[in-house]
Amino acid sequence: MDTKEILQVVDVVSNEKGVSKEVIFEAIEAALAAATRKVAGEHMDVRVAIDRVSGNYEAFRRWTVVADDADEFDPEQQITLSRAQRERPDATLDDVVEEPMQAVPFGRIASQMAKQVIVQRVRDAEREKIVEMYTPRLGQMLVGQVKRLDRGNLIVDLGGNVDALLAREEMIPRENIRIGDRVCALLLDARIEQRGPQLFLSRRAPKLMIELFRREVPEVADSIVEVVGCARDPGVRAKIAVRSFDPRIDPIGACVGMHGTRVQAVSNELAGERVDIVLFDANAAQFVLNALSPAKVVSITMDEETHAMDVAVAEDQLSIAIGRGGQNVRLGTF
Repeated sequence: MDTKEILQVVDVVSNEKGVSKEVIFEAIEAALAAATRKVAGEHMDVRVAIDRVSGNYEAFRRWTVVADDADEFDPEQQITLSRAQRERPDATLDDVVEEPMQAVPFGRIASQMAKQVIVQRVRDAEREKIVEMYTPRLGQMLVGQVKRLDRGNLIVDLGGNVDALLAREEMIPRENIRIGDRVCALLLDARIEQRGPQLFLSRRAPKLMIELFRREVPEVADSIVEVVGCARDPGVRAKIAVRSFDPRIDPIGACVGMHGTRVQAVSNELAGERVDIVLFDANAAQFVLNALSPAKVVSITMDEETHAMDVAVAEDQLSIAIGRGGQNVRLGTF
């Protein structure tokens, strides 16, 4: 790889992959250093520096300065302090001493190694770029197309050559999703992995339902109506609490929509999950009454110090008050 080729590779790869030129230069330097070690000695510490303008490069052998009486000494990568100071009087412990070395000719094997290092560095840079781009969107709803099935998990294409993982445990139970289907899911996490998707989705998260109401209800999108909380039994039933910041707007009616169109649109996105909507109330006791509906509450006793509540209901109302999977209780204590 001559100097002209280096500059050409940097330009081409940077443009094709959308990765900064500096990342490509650093990848080539690492590749050339690896190829140099293969020829001159695998255990050497080698640094290669490329001139960003001309493409010329130099190779340096490096040693770390250690004490003369160090318990362990590796002559391939270390140099004693006294010897280092003979060459460089200002050398101190842990400094790195460098010496120019002959740039070796790179044959086919070394060139292939260089290509592999470049490809890996570019891939790493792309992964970092994806995580950096999507981290600000954590907790937001994303829409993609199911690309393939992977050991029970779904790989979702988000566009722009970006894939996300919808794990089996984050899917709605018994939901039939096929390859090619469009899915909405909440972005749970974005992290750098050695292989596979960097983005992790959920269709079970309560916040997904809140995001769907934000999409379907203009009053929610405009912050006139707020979905304060949500409790879900994914795919079966959900309960949300809403309030309005405009006394002229009925928050429940806004979320239900004309003939139930808005709430039905949300339900359809979540495998037919039924949605109950209750009114949020700043008065904690009243809100608990709303959350436990349609159960009839006999009495509520509140501990002002711990903010805990004892709620009494008739025995035949107990299961209704608790709700499926404790749904009503979860909503009332969110």
